[in-house]
Amino acid sequence: MTTGDGARTGLRERKKYETRIALSWAAIRLAVERGFDNVRVEDIAAEVGVSPRTFNNYFTGKAEAVATRHLDRARQIAVELRARPASEPLWEALEHAVAAQFTLGQDRERNVPDEQWATGIRLVLTEPAVRGELARVGAAVETELAAAIADRTGTDVEHDLYPRLVAAAVAAAVQVATLHWVHTGSQGPVAPLLQDTIRQLAAGLPVP
Repeated sequence: MTTGDGARTGLRERKKYETRIALSWAAIRLAVERGFDNVRVEDIAAEVGVSPRTFNNYFTGKAEAVATRHLDRARQIAVELRARPASEPLWEALEHAVAAQFTLGQDRERNVPDEQWATGIRLVLTEPAVRGELARVGAAVETELAAAIADRTGTDVEHDLYPRLVAAAVAAAVQVATLHWVHTGSQGPVAPLLQDTIRQLAAGLPVP
């Protein structure tokens, strides 16, 4: 049974999570509309109806706010992988973990037009300040995924090459598939392309 204190704590955490998402989307939306350099922290906070101080409780700056949606999804791939059935082959589990996370993320969070969302992804992947933020935490994200892969395969993340190699390959596949989706102007969801990318990795990247 959930206690009153537990329910209040859960509500607070949910509120914080929703505020963090709202601030991130506001940062992306304003950067798309005005250009990254023309957006201030004060503008982002005002868009969500909070103070700049509240913004600073969540992010160190606007680059982190813009990048956080991509980073959260990347981290959740490891969470999703751990939740997959133990009997499922690794690459099949990775395929489902990647596709499910991006699909669920779109269904839950996509309250902006498709074109704006695509432009936001392009911004995340090309804006130097945002790329710097992604690079800063990218190693930690890959480490989390490598740990989940090691647990699933019975390997040692500290001594075996395999889990870190697979984690790096999956991270690169997600970036390549997303860039391809954006640059080709695809109108469909990105999840099927991500699945195809993981399948090609699983097959050993056969020559077309």
